[in-house]
Amino acid sequence: MLKALFILFFVVSNSISGILQDVIDHASPFSTIKLPSGVYIGNIIIEKPLQIIGLDNAIIKGDNTGTVVTINSSHVILQNLTITHSGNRIDKIDAAIRINKANKCEISSCKILDSLYGIDMLMVENSLISDNYITSKKEDIEFRGNALKLYYSHNNKFLKNTITGTKDVTLNYSHNNLFKANKFIKNRFSSHLSLSNDNIFKNNYYQYNSVAIMLMGAKNTQILNNHILSSTGTAGIGVMIKGVENFQFKNNILKYNAKGLYIDSQEKMKGMKRYIIGNEISYNSEAIHFHASIKDNTITHNKIFSNIEDIVKDMDSGLYPSNVIEYNYWDRYAGFDNNHDNIGDTPHQVYLYSDQLWQYNNKVKFYYASPIMSLLNFLSHLAPFIEPKLIFEDNKPIFRD
Repeated sequence: MLKALFILFFVVSNSISGILQDVIDHASPFSTIKLPSGVYIGNIIIEKPLQIIGLDNAIIKGDNTGTVVTINSSHVILQNLTITHSGNRIDKIDAAIRINKANKCEISSCKILDSLYGIDMLMVENSLISDNYITSKKEDIEFRGNALKLYYSHNNKFLKNTITGTKDVTLNYSHNNLFKANKFIKNRFSSHLSLSNDNIFKNNYYQYNSVAIMLMGAKNTQILNNHILSSTGTAGIGVMIKGVENFQFKNNILKYNAKGLYIDSQEKMKGMKRYIIGNEISYNSEAIHFHASIKDNTITHNKIFSNIEDIVKDMDSGLYPSNVIEYNYWDRYAGFDNNHDNIGDTPHQVYLYSDQLWQYNNKVKFYYASPIMSLLNFLSHLAPFIEPKLIFEDNKPIFRD
């Protein structure tokens, strides 16, 4: 049966140096430490299985150097705590919480404030991070740390956290993690995966980030039922992918971004399949932007409407037969449905007209979406002065939404 340890204060000022570390050091493994309201000196180290629960407004406060709470044991639980005032050393990865080489830990219902990094996880497995509020120090974004930093960390769950005002959430060599029902607001790269496989992002909410989701060399990533909105800046990107394999992007809402979905697909890449199915992609400057080739994509049953540009391709490369593009709704489709099966009688084709000009001279893109470019495109449809290029084709477009 778990033992309960209570820390009681008999002074109003409530900051007693070292008392929490002493209690942790003398506690039996698997004890529960319950902290009444007060401020507790941080920079503590936990070397055994323990549960620390804040009963009311329990604050663990660092001294603006180093990491506030370091966990070097499996089966450690932190609940209902405010953890604040880490150091400022990016090279030292000063954090509110660091978990080292541990299994089955839990951080839940905590507030992480005024800390450079939020939770730094090195070789952590089968752990739960849930219902936390995580923000960074009030510095320019390049001087902030990551809200979550995963390195060789697998099979963890991140549920119902709010992450705001931080630099990034990063996964490096970290596999089989689940991110569900989290909010990512006003960060730089809210979910950045590098060489991390079999991760799932489901039912999350992204808004006002520079890039909501960035995938680099990740396999078997599933992005399902997320809201990805209003990426900030003239180059704000909803989802950016490069070198991904078996990428599942399904049933998401992707709106109000400069670039909704940015796909970097080199001609020499093989086996990099992408499945873009059942999404609403609307009110973006560019719905889908292809860098280099358009190949190995399955793009079906999406609703693509009210974008300035539906398809953009920024290099002179081909449209490959390895694509499956059909049953999407396009508000720009100009065909008919004479047999009333709600499938257009002719394919929906996207051509480059005067847009080719800024492909070859990027300075021309200064006029992108301006009346002069719209006029040039209109005239090019009537009497092409540059041979248009077919860059995209939906063979079975949906006629009515």
